[in-house]
Amino acid sequence: MEKEENLEQNSKNTESLGEDKKSDKPENKDQKKTENVEEKKELSPEEKINQLEDKLARTFAEMENQRRRFEKEKDDAFDYGGYSFAKEALNLIDNFARSKSILENDEALKNTEALKKTLEHFDIINKDLLSIFTKNNIKPIDCLNKKLDPNLHQAMMEIEDDQKEPGTIVQEVQKGFMIKDRLLRPSLVGVSKKTEKKEEKAEENKENSDK
Repeated sequence: MEKEENLEQNSKNTESLGEDKKSDKPENKDQKKTENVEEKKELSPEEKINQLEDKLARTFAEMENQRRRFEKEKDDAFDYGGYSFAKEALNLIDNFARSKSILENDEALKNTEALKKTLEHFDIINKDLLSIFTKNNIKPIDCLNKKLDPNLHQAMMEIEDDQKEPGTIVQEVQKGFMIKDRLLRPSLVGVSKKTEKKEEKAEENKENSDK
């Protein structure tokens, strides 16, 4: 019995060895060698040159994009670097305008020589401020008698005016400013609208008077 079992075991081992040998057939080895050769196949000089040219072109394109971004950032920093400072500085002009209005409406100072000289000094300082702003590309927005532009103006009120087309700016509440081509502050304005029809009210008043 033991001999038979050993014979069976030997036959099984022989079969497994045969399978291993099959897997190592020459055709399988040749196939693996071919794949390895293809993987390790060297590029031709022309292909290498084409690859290098492509990499070089990509590198130059990226360098050019970076240069343009740097130039734009530099120009923006030069042109708009004082944006926040300029916006804060507009408070000076606003305060001068408010102070001038208060003095002009002060009954105790009206028609006095002191008021006249004070207002003259106010105008000189205000003109100097606007001149400094203009030299730094900060300019007031000209808005009166122009159509309302949401990109430049902010409507604060409507004023009845049949002489103007609806939406025309007829009053400047607060002056707006531009810094180069960028909005620094919108103009606060009053725009015209058609006079409301009062025919019904007129008829009602007429009926009341008849009664």
